[in-house]
Amino acid sequence: MRVIWMGAVIAASLYLGICALLFAFQRSLLYFPQAGERGGEVLEVDGEKVLVVSRAIEGPEAVIYFGGNAEDVTYSYPTLFRAFPDQALYLMKYRGYGGSTGKPTEAGLFRDAVALYDTVQKRHSKIVVVGRSLGSGVAAYLASVRKVERLVLVTPFDSVEAVAAEKFRYFPVRWLLRDKYESSKYVQTLDAPTLIVAAARDEAIPMARTRALFEKFRPGVASMHVVKGVGHNDISEASEYILLLRGVPIRGR
Repeated sequence: MRVIWMGAVIAASLYLGICALLFAFQRSLLYFPQAGERGGEVLEVDGEKVLVVSRAIEGPEAVIYFGGNAEDVTYSYPTLFRAFPDQALYLMKYRGYGGSTGKPTEAGLFRDAVALYDTVQKRHSKIVVVGRSLGSGVAAYLASVRKVERLVLVTPFDSVEAVAAEKFRYFPVRWLLRDKYESSKYVQTLDAPTLIVAAARDEAIPMARTRALFEKFRPGVASMHVVKGVGHNDISEASEYILLLRGVPIRGR
């Protein structure tokens, strides 16, 4: 009996130890800062310097882009340039990414996104917001607190919490997680036309999580397109990707 009791104590200790490690290092599992190039406009928020890759074009139309958790947005610039040839572009480098100071957190990225929007809005009256993967969570939040012309969410999720709960099924993720990115809450009141672009072979975000987000929109606000034959990281290489960003209707939705 004592052996069983000791075994249970050891197992419980190991379990609690793993929980402690997950709690302590969770942001290292969520954010993967890329060094990248260090140029760009400087946005000062909370005493941090957040870099923004931009293309200045006069006129009412602009595009703000938020990338994935391991993305150097500099590499997304050529694709966005082709998708939006006549709009000004603003690609935010998260805190700790590509020369931006600080460390990434949900609250910090949200404040940076709002600050970027408010800066861009002084120059342009019509703003399209594009968010990819982790950036979809930032974009969804921004669209819930600021007026956007159109919203594009690429390989999005309903919440990081839900994705993590599936990946770490045997741990109390909902209690341990600090940065939850609860997009499913933010999109419920949106009225901006929204396109969800999903990858049929997404190995990072389960399709169920993307569809769960889609179902949270009010009827008629969002549409969803599944790109066949691509995964989470190569969706931007699909032939229809640029057309989807532009808002061109694609057959087979």
